[in-house]
Amino acid sequence: MSTLKDEVEVLRKIPLFAAMDPSKLKLLAYASDTVEFEDGQVLFRQGDAGDSAFIVLSGVADIISESGGSEVVVAQLRDHALIGEMSVFCDIPRSATVRANGRLTALKIGKGYFLELIKEFPELARRIIRELAFRLAKTTADLAAAERAARH
Repeated sequence: MSTLKDEVEVLRKIPLFAAMDPSKLKLLAYASDTVEFEDGQVLFRQGDAGDSAFIVLSGVADIISESGGSEVVVAQLRDHALIGEMSVFCDIPRSATVRANGRLTALKIGKGYFLELIKEFPELARRIIRELAFRLAKTTADLAAAERAARH
């Protein structure tokens, strides 16, 4: 089991939070819950309300798109990745299901506290927007490549 000090040290290594004051990192660690998932366990499902965001502390999370009863793993996120922020940030239902691929430990940040962090630290909001833009660009490129492959 990790201590508050351990969690602060992990947060300090995450680029998203690197510029935050250590006292604020301590508050973030204190206000969040460390949660553990076994292989195959679901963090949240596509369509669920976004009540929290997760930071992967260790392990791998499969990002799964569900359609017509089938599932497609569209991405895998690893250590230090932020997951579920889009539905919290934009107040929309979850756009994908997230499932642990092996043992996964994450920091769960409640929606209210996550939005307070963004309000208090505009740089954090800029970093999140940048990450979302990179993900969108990658998804767009992947879809274009799949479309080209399907035509040939």
